[in-house]
Amino acid sequence: MQRFSFIFFLSLVLLEFSSGADIIASMQFIIKGETLVSPGQRFELGFFSPGNSRNLYLGVWYKKLPGTIVWVANRENPLTDSYGALTLAENGNLTITDQNNHTVWSSNSSGAEMPVAQLLESGNFVVREKANTNTESYVWQSFDFPSDTLLSGMKMGWNFKTGLNRVLTSWKNATDPSRGEFTYTFDNLGLPQLVFRKGSEKKFRTGLWNGQRFSGLVTNINPVFKPSIVYNKDELYYISLNESGSVQRLLLNEGSGEWGVMYSIPNDLCDVYAECGANGICKISRRPICECLKGFVPKHQKEWEVLNWTGGCVRRIPLTCEKGEGFLKVEGVKLPELVQFRLNESMSLKECEAECLKNCSCMAYANSDIKNGGTGCLMWFDDLIDIREFIDENGEQDVYLREAASELEKLGDSSPKKMRLLIISITCGMLVLGLACCFTVWKNRTKKRGKLTNEVMEMPLFDFATILRSTNNFSSTNKIGEGSFGPVYKGELLLGQEIAVKRLSNSSSQGLEEFKNEVIMISKVQHRNLVRILGCCIEREERILIYEYMPNKILDYFIFDQNGRPSLDWQKRFQIVMGIARGLLYLHQDSRLRIVHRDLKTSNILLDGELNPKISDFGIARIFGGDQVEAKTKRYAIDGKFSVKSDVFSLGVLMLEILSGQKNRGFSHPDHHHNLLGHAWLLWNENKALELLDPCLKESYVKPQFLRCIQVGLLCVQKLPQDRPAMSSVVSMLGNEGVPLPQPKQPGFFIERSSNEAGVSKIVDGCHTESAVTITIMEAR
Repeated sequence: MQRFSFIFFLSLVLLEFSSGADIIASMQFIIKGETLVSPGQRFELGFFSPGNSRNLYLGVWYKKLPGTIVWVANRENPLTDSYGALTLAENGNLTITDQNNHTVWSSNSSGAEMPVAQLLESGNFVVREKANTNTESYVWQSFDFPSDTLLSGMKMGWNFKTGLNRVLTSWKNATDPSRGEFTYTFDNLGLPQLVFRKGSEKKFRTGLWNGQRFSGLVTNINPVFKPSIVYNKDELYYISLNESGSVQRLLLNEGSGEWGVMYSIPNDLCDVYAECGANGICKISRRPICECLKGFVPKHQKEWEVLNWTGGCVRRIPLTCEKGEGFLKVEGVKLPELVQFRLNESMSLKECEAECLKNCSCMAYANSDIKNGGTGCLMWFDDLIDIREFIDENGEQDVYLREAASELEKLGDSSPKKMRLLIISITCGMLVLGLACCFTVWKNRTKKRGKLTNEVMEMPLFDFATILRSTNNFSSTNKIGEGSFGPVYKGELLLGQEIAVKRLSNSSSQGLEEFKNEVIMISKVQHRNLVRILGCCIEREERILIYEYMPNKILDYFIFDQNGRPSLDWQKRFQIVMGIARGLLYLHQDSRLRIVHRDLKTSNILLDGELNPKISDFGIARIFGGDQVEAKTKRYAIDGKFSVKSDVFSLGVLMLEILSGQKNRGFSHPDHHHNLLGHAWLLWNENKALELLDPCLKESYVKPQFLRCIQVGLLCVQKLPQDRPAMSSVVSMLGNEGVPLPQPKQPGFFIERSSNEAGVSKIVDGCHTESAVTITIMEAR
């Protein structure tokens, strides 16, 4: 698997302390099998071979996790035999030599009188004068030559005095640390920004530094991450003040030796570079997410209608530099890419406007620094690329877009205040008219089937002819599953995009209320562990939902099917548990809405091509107020009440099923008639929890991690909701073995069934599960 992510480590691991050499003096050396250990036992330096490679490299890794390599010296020049030596010369130069004493790598450092090489607790490997520990006086340091990892205290960017540019570069693959095709680096064209590239192709950019933040980073979703820029005539570099990151922020799980992704960028579709093409703006809270800027229309309307926005937008009315042209304020956005631009740091915003208006080629302008009311002038002279809208952002950035006189006349008075009021008035009028039209059309089409609310109309609407064409007229060969709601088909749009089409049948148990609810819920949330809805179709009395296509089957297949179960080893199952937990945490706490899913189960978890879990089916989900604890319902709740703790309980059940490979309902055991929860509770109290282990996991499971997962699962299914942990605690407990866990109390529904009530699901041999209970499996979405 290609290793291409750049990592900022957040280490929450308890480290043991022991003595160990952290320094070598001049003319001393270390060979394969010998290491330096940092003073606090956090990092270790020595020779290693990645994976099954026979090549030998010098690197630094976390001492407790030898596979977590954070720096490689000779990444382009491996030792091809089993011998290697690192030596510190009398002048302070570090060299790596092979068994023939040939130098394969050198630090090219010199000028020291009494040098020592030391591995610091930060992970920095330095050469310094023996008597001088001043960090500004290092003869050489590994932090100046990063690999694919940025550690806390590491600088990233330019030293203009020396010409040094500190760039993160991916490994070529998991067994080859030589430079791969992915880079993360500073672009410094007028204003600095970080850019993530694959080769020469831009995949993501942070947006320009505007004096307070990068204009394209959503800082409020990660309150512990406080970016800071040093930008002067001598240096430009980037510092993470807390051990967190802008490409990936990871949480260490000590038991598995794996880092779980807590946050990564690109974080949503609007982070993808130029997602909406030239002169388009991406609005993640809208559907569809791409719009043309005011005064622009799609360049290729038919492509735009099928959600292909790469062609971008063009002006509806060309600029002629005639009298009356002016500017429209676009509020709270990521500043456009610097393609053709001009920067003047001494101009005021008013002077900037006048300067832009004098030049017929000037398309837009903005303050280059938004601190203290705003200073500086930044002007764009070509298509505006990679703009996205932000909502409720502190220190928001505004851009002033040039408009033709006739465009401004449509809006009336072009003064900002009056224009804003007029825009609001026009928008409200159009909204009322649009809603009235939508209501009339829907009423005529659905007759007795009710009406959809205006929220549904915010979704991209697919016409029925497009759905028929994409599914080959709902051909049985395209059918990939069926549930009580109706069949699901695989489809393909004209431009090749694969989709999953969920067609609700007239006899569906999922009625109009659930259909509306699912559209509204999923359209308002975005997370890597939630299924993404692309649109809907409401023609000809049809109720059709269109989702992203999932190339793998649902989790139900992988957990309970004799063919699917062996393909999920321990690490994959743990990653699935963590992904589902993160998705629930987002719904309960981090999304714009506070959502209770209320139907979490293995058949509602989809898996993408890399077996990443996606929570689906929001038909009976509900939105909570910010301070709401629980709600009442007449449907889908045993005691008439539900809360976020209902989802926590469901997660606990799901966890125990994933770990054991057995279903909770229908579970049977020769010694009792409890369900799976009761069985797990009995084993836990008898210190026999390992008996829950799915036999398929015997060769891959990590014992402390498995027991911790069982304990967390039992904590989630405790009888009283107030005893169950919040999702933030669940994610923390699962991902960090340093967090102490309380003892679980009796689970809910701990009532022994009579023998004739027990199901027949059981393990009969090895990894084979049989059940007399049949279930229709939707293989992909």
